[in-house]
Amino acid sequence: MMNVIDRFLKYVSYDTQSDENSQTFPSTPKQKVLGKALAEELISIGLQDVRFDDYGYVYAVLPATGGQENRPVLGFLAHMDTSPSASGAGVRAKVVSYPGGVLKLGNGEVLDPAVFPSLNRYIGQELIVTDGSTLLGADDKAGVAEIMTAVAELVAHPEIPHGKIAVAFTPDEEVGAGMDHFSVEQFGAQFAYTVDGGELGEIEYENFNAASATLCVHGLNIHPGSAKNKMKNAILMAQEWISRLPANETPAHTEGYEGFYHVMHIRGDETETTVSLLIRDHDMAKFLSRKAFLQDLTAAENRIWGEGRFELTLRDSYFNMKEKILPHMELIENAKTAMQQAGVEPECLPIRGGTDGARLSFMGVPCPNLSTGGANFHGVHEYIPVRSMEKMVEVLIRLMRAE
Repeated sequence: MMNVIDRFLKYVSYDTQSDENSQTFPSTPKQKVLGKALAEELISIGLQDVRFDDYGYVYAVLPATGGQENRPVLGFLAHMDTSPSASGAGVRAKVVSYPGGVLKLGNGEVLDPAVFPSLNRYIGQELIVTDGSTLLGADDKAGVAEIMTAVAELVAHPEIPHGKIAVAFTPDEEVGAGMDHFSVEQFGAQFAYTVDGGELGEIEYENFNAASATLCVHGLNIHPGSAKNKMKNAILMAQEWISRLPANETPAHTEGYEGFYHVMHIRGDETETTVSLLIRDHDMAKFLSRKAFLQDLTAAENRIWGEGRFELTLRDSYFNMKEKILPHMELIENAKTAMQQAGVEPECLPIRGGTDGARLSFMGVPCPNLSTGGANFHGVHEYIPVRSMEKMVEVLIRLMRAE
């Protein structure tokens, strides 16, 4: 039987990058290639009601063992896509022993504990790393591999009692669309966990309230030779708008529960320039205030440059799941207990981001997030310790089993 590492190395060979600029769902058809393979693997393992739908979602069920049929249905989810922030094509993952110090990856890239201090926790362990040219894909193929291995172990050991287990693998989480076409009815779980977190032991049930903003600046282009008092350069107008954002409220200046504005893209010319940014805050009142600030800023710039020159579009992405988890804190206590039983020290942390579970919680299925064991997601310095993945499989089995 395949182990969690074999599965992970197999899954990262699939290029499943999502595309934030796509108008299709899933945003890239290549995600469905992995989805189809996962559905076939679930069938081969012995799960039931396996479904791979037109949107690319994979659903499956592990029936309850005898006498456990009345337990609440518990679900586990992970996403198949990888971040658009770095290439996910041709991933050449390798397992290396980490003796400490600077670890050369290749392509001129290194893992340096002076830059990534968490490496010091894993001296003497085996790490799975990239060759420095792509991301690894532990976000979230590690979660996929850990869930798949856990349910395979339960099938192989029918003496372990458990209730009905629901499994789902989702596309497009990285572009905020992972729940857009998700079927709660098909999933069938009353409570769930996403396995989509970072280093071993993390439990997350507080996340950002999140929105995206797009600013379109309409300029007036005149030949520079005769432009005095006439030209309205959209690039400079956009720059002026950006300069009015609070300088200390960016990702590079915040941590913990602190929110931010994050300018991601600026493109265009003198005639029209577009700015894309993210808005994040754990506190709902502050989140609403941030959106209002951008609206007021846009109105102020229009008063300066002329009505209609600045157009702002706001779109909510997801909200803080905390309010949906608090009535069901047994989910957190059960996760802590499972980790402690596996010899893992649990730590509850706020997510400076979001997961499918945040949106699913507002769709009626409370769904906190668990660690995968990985670190440095979304870039070429991503890595995951072998031991952490093995421990997470044990944690999941302990969560699934009926005590």
